[in-house]
Amino acid sequence: MSKARAPENIDPAAPVVILVNPQLGENIGTTARAMANFGLSALRLVDPRDGWPNERARKAAAGADWIIDGVEVFERLEDAIADLHHVYATTARPRGMTKTVITPEQAGRDMHARVKRQQKLGILFGRERWGLTNDEVSLADVIITAPVNPDFASLNIAQAVLLVAYEWYRHVAGEESLGMGTEEAPPVRPGLQTPDSRPATRRELLALFEHLETALEDAGYFRSPDMKPVIVRNLRNMFERAELSEQEVRTFHGVIRTLAGARQWRKRQEEAD
Repeated sequence: MSKARAPENIDPAAPVVILVNPQLGENIGTTARAMANFGLSALRLVDPRDGWPNERARKAAAGADWIIDGVEVFERLEDAIADLHHVYATTARPRGMTKTVITPEQAGRDMHARVKRQQKLGILFGRERWGLTNDEVSLADVIITAPVNPDFASLNIAQAVLLVAYEWYRHVAGEESLGMGTEEAPPVRPGLQTPDSRPATRRELLALFEHLETALEDAGYFRSPDMKPVIVRNLRNMFERAELSEQEVRTFHGVIRTLAGARQWRKRQEEAD
């Protein structure tokens, strides 16, 4: 079987994911899938219970075959981390040892900074049932602990990997982007999205305000002249907060024209009767 090719935007300097004594092939596969979602590709297994290769892992990877094909297997954790400069251990339990504890978000920033300094990084994930032993955690430089429900703190392997990998990828993609672009579309940017349109200009908004206020005046909405300025300001502030697109402004003009036309039609009908 020929090996699957990794996507071109995979960073070879990205952290290595290390699963210690994983029990099920399905969990290895879903871990590979989570890694692929967020730009990680190097997966190492330490003493996998059911051996390697594992066809169930490949099926559960849902197409992340380049990660499955590139898996490295070790008998001892010490060998799996021997070439790394900095190692993170993930755990949900307090360990009673002198060790820095950080959140996944802090880990993402730290990993990004260390990769820039050309450090090779690894992230340890423990067994499905009880995680990492204290001896295994002691081999790491720092502990990553997520703020989860203390009454149900256990995450499965793929969930834990997804959580940390997301924070890694978020800092790689940058705060100005919600992901990498593709050949089909550019990356999505945070903020108001206006597909097939653009934000409305001040001229367009002012024209809408005048149209609406004239229609309301004709309908007798402003019963109290003293309150009219306050009501007008409130209406304008509502529309300002909405950050309308040019297309939405045109839609509102159409709504106002329709309502005003319906009112005039009813008035003519009443006069005819």
